[in-house]
Amino acid sequence: MRIHFRPKLLDCLGNYNTSMLLSDVSAGITVGVLALPLAMAFAIASGMSPTAGIWTAIVAGFIISTLGGSRVQIGGPTGAFIPIVYGIVVQYGVQNLLIATMMAGLMLLAMGFFRLGNLIRFIPVSVVIGFTNGIAVVIFLSQIKDFLGLNIEQLPGEFFAKIKSLFFHLNTLDVPTVLVSVVSLLLLLVWSRGARRFEWMRHAPAPLAVLVVMTAVTSWMHWPVETIGSRFGGIPHNIPSLSFPTLDLSLMGQLISPALTIALLGAIESLLSARVADGLIDDRHDPNQELMAQGVANCIAPLFGGFAATGAIARTATNVKTGGRTPIAGMVHALVLLAVVLALAPLASSIPLATLSAIVVVVSLNMGEWHAFKELKRYSTPYRSVLLSTFFVTVVFDLTLAVELGMVLASLFFIYRMSDLTHIERIPLEDFYGVEGLSREDGTPRILAFRVFGSLFFGAANKMESQLVNLNAQPNVVILDMGKVINIDTTGMDIIRMMHKNLIRQNAVLVLCELNDQPASIIRRSGFFKDIHAENVCGNLTEALIRAQSIESSAHPPL
Repeated sequence: MRIHFRPKLLDCLGNYNTSMLLSDVSAGITVGVLALPLAMAFAIASGMSPTAGIWTAIVAGFIISTLGGSRVQIGGPTGAFIPIVYGIVVQYGVQNLLIATMMAGLMLLAMGFFRLGNLIRFIPVSVVIGFTNGIAVVIFLSQIKDFLGLNIEQLPGEFFAKIKSLFFHLNTLDVPTVLVSVVSLLLLLVWSRGARRFEWMRHAPAPLAVLVVMTAVTSWMHWPVETIGSRFGGIPHNIPSLSFPTLDLSLMGQLISPALTIALLGAIESLLSARVADGLIDDRHDPNQELMAQGVANCIAPLFGGFAATGAIARTATNVKTGGRTPIAGMVHALVLLAVVLALAPLASSIPLATLSAIVVVVSLNMGEWHAFKELKRYSTPYRSVLLSTFFVTVVFDLTLAVELGMVLASLFFIYRMSDLTHIERIPLEDFYGVEGLSREDGTPRILAFRVFGSLFFGAANKMESQLVNLNAQPNVVILDMGKVINIDTTGMDIIRMMHKNLIRQNAVLVLCELNDQPASIIRRSGFFKDIHAENVCGNLTEALIRAQSIESSAHPPL
């Protein structure tokens, strides 16, 4: 297999100029500033340290931009990973999360290597909306502890245990923390709305502006709220040394499922983000190159203490809106984060966790496609069933199970719908010229003709068997008009063979006509073309009728 590895960066450097560089640098600085509070907030919500989030954004973000298949994709930790990462940390620990992330990276590399990028698009919209809204709810629930300042040592990852823990610890609510959380939330909403009206507010992303304001206020007023410094001891202002996470071979088998979840979600989110970006800049990304870049990033980020990363839709859109047009902008965004960590890390110790929690709450509210629930009544029962089932299982049980269930339900409904569209009707031969006298003296037909519609596949097997194989009449010739058949699979081919064998036992003949390309191809490849004989495959129904009369008259001369 020929490996096609060509990052989008190489295509952009050919006509690169100073004007494009200035635009990319400006966009990269803006996105880097926006990414800082998000990286810390997502990491803390995932059960990791803020340092891990920042280095995920730096390392993975730089690699995804450098090697990716999109010109403007910005990579890093995202809100969608919060419930997955948190669950892995609670169950297996941080070191095994890093191992699972690297395993997911290898899976993403394999997906890109085998050119499976376009297959991600086969996931139905109902499944995507269901688990996206489900993830948003899970993220929201995960923030209640820090938003209210509840005294819970470690919030359980399992849904019912989490709800129980939150309920029984509501009496530990901390008023100063709630005050900071609510004020931060209101400021985020007001700033985001004000940025639509006032130009000067657009230059500072809402999360960063609120982070700076609330850090300054809580520090000046000495509010007794938990901060990054009090929980994590601050953020180191040096580059972490490379280290391979501790490998426990006894857990490798158990980590396959979490790793697959990370890989699947990373692939879906990164390619959805790249598709959104394509529409914004009128370009077309390379999905397989993007998956390989995501794979490399998730293999290397854990060596610096980072965790799962993917393409971030909000940061990618911000990159485009602020002038980013090449991967240089994403590389600058990572370098800006690096500069901030090396120069300003000590100041981060005073950041209140309640403000970071408010940022994540806003992210969860914005990421959900809540209008989809209002519009459910407009859609079919299968669509509603798939979306609601995926949503419910995502919230209550597990994302991997939710996607699996959603895909199974969507496939079953599709099979049912396709089988419902497949039907077979009797052709009244009396309507055709020159076919009088086709019945025997007892009234039974000598020639039968059927027109088949749709797809002859395994889902329509029962219908085909009852109408084609188990014929009550015993004709001398049976014609199948296949002009409306778009596809035949191996099960459909097997049923046609069975019909042919039954007719042979009755000294009868099968005639096919008007074969489309795919049905004709599988009939030839299966060897059935030779079994039925070339003269019994006709171009149209008229030729088939002439052939049938010839067969019938030679075997049964007129009385």
